[in-house]
Amino acid sequence: MDAVAQALADPIRREILVMLHEGPLTAGAIAEPFAVSRPAISRHLRVLREAALVRDNVNGREREYALALDALAPLEAFLAQLHGPSVWSHRLDALETEVHRVRRGRETREQVTETKSRTKPTKRKTA
Repeated sequence: MDAVAQALADPIRREILVMLHEGPLTAGAIAEPFAVSRPAISRHLRVLREAALVRDNVNGREREYALALDALAPLEAFLAQLHGPSVWSHRLDALETEVHRVRRGRETREQVTETKSRTKPTKRKTA
């Protein structure tokens, strides 16, 4: 997970991953849009390869790179854990449920009382 996080820390490497999301590319095609040297792009690709974020295929003299997203799973799981509900969130949800239950019970009792008072026959005084 640390290697993946370090690989993702660089904006050029993130841009390379976005480019590879469209499909496999050669190292030359990856290097084209960047203002840095090809050896610098090769080093970025090596870091991505070592982090298992890309895989490469050698075709003759060219190396073609493709995105490999399996390496992101541990990092995604860690981030999901951080984004997940906290203990307080569960407790507050339970409190909210209890408040709604009590209100609903009170409203039901009030409706029953109101209905009884409307249907209660009034006593007439006889003279």
